[in-house]
Amino acid sequence: MKCTTVYKGYEWVASLLESIGTWFPQLVLRLILAWEFGEAGIAKYTGENWFANITFPFPFNLVSPEFSWALTTFFEIFGAGALVIGFATHFFSVSLLVLTIVAIAAVHWPESWSTLSELWQGYAISEKGFGNYKLPLLLLIMLLPLVFNGAGRLSVDHWISKFCKAKHA
Repeated sequence: MKCTTVYKGYEWVASLLESIGTWFPQLVLRLILAWEFGEAGIAKYTGENWFANITFPFPFNLVSPEFSWALTTFFEIFGAGALVIGFATHFFSVSLLVLTIVAIAAVHWPESWSTLSELWQGYAISEKGFGNYKLPLLLLIMLLPLVFNGAGRLSVDHWISKFCKAKHA
């Protein structure tokens, strides 16, 4: 097989992947994040408020546990729905990012640690007394592309943007 044939095949595959890359990765991120946040929101909606037992960081400690519970439930459920269809993706991604940071600070971060190795023990999905911030940290990292780049081409956001640009052209 000639080198030029291999190179042309590679170019074709790379071109195909790049064209899919404008919508597929964002769609996958939106769907998995929607699943995770939606599941948490439904659990809060159908469960009992356990926020009264948590010390929230400032300024979130200034509102009642009932309000925090309702706000968190709203953003997890409606944010999940918005992510599925790619609507107001920047807004809901930033909202879920803030929600997750607060959850890490209030629930998932170790109560005390004095060395980085002790802190690193909390990078786990467990209840061994060192915190358990691995999953929320991964959710934060997964939200970042949506915060900065939006929902991608296969989204309501993209269609609205396209419509508005056509209307103003």
